[in-house]
Amino acid sequence: MTNEHDRPASYRQPQQARSAATLARVLQAAEDMASSVGLDEMTITGVAERAGVAVGTIYRRFEDREQLINALTERMLDRREEYVAERLRAADPSLSGVMDAYAHALLQSFADSSSLFTELLRARGAKPSDRGARTITEIHRLLLEAAAPYSDQIRRSDPQGALDTAARAILGACFHNSVRPDPATGDAAQRRYANELSDMATAYLLTPDHREAAGT
Repeated sequence: MTNEHDRPASYRQPQQARSAATLARVLQAAEDMASSVGLDEMTITGVAERAGVAVGTIYRRFEDREQLINALTERMLDRREEYVAERLRAADPSLSGVMDAYAHALLQSFADSSSLFTELLRARGAKPSDRGARTITEIHRLLLEAAAPYSDQIRRSDPQGALDTAARAILGACFHNSVRPDPATGDAAQRRYANELSDMATAYLLTPDHREAAGT
């Protein structure tokens, strides 16, 4: 997870359970609105209407719209990191199991909330210019950590480098699927696509270098 000292300047944190519940409702409304109309069209007034609170209630918590976007960014990207971590912890204890869990978790994360996740990875908002990059780094670290016990199964000449390449390839493919005009949609299509990504990555990791095998 992201270290606290790396986070942007925070909004006013709730001190009471009732305030925390209101904040959660506001952030959920912000996520719903941003998912349906995009971050550029998300407004404080619109969020307040969806959350069933007064506009002033939001302004008592957030200085401006950008700080609300910062909070939404933190909430959604933290949840994605936690989701990938959970899927990797539950993975079948094998190299292929880890790659499979990674591919399915990433594809699901990018599929959630339409294009909003990809927008947040581009690090919207005033301060978190590197927030999306930190999430990508954390997701990458989680995969390397989960695959470490099975690194002896990797048959490439540079196992760590190969795992790094496979992880980047899956991440790039999932990102590309989320922004292409004809993405894999629906549970069956997404499962098939994630399975293919996992199979390709695992096959690559289990195949010796061609140049090394040819003695070149």
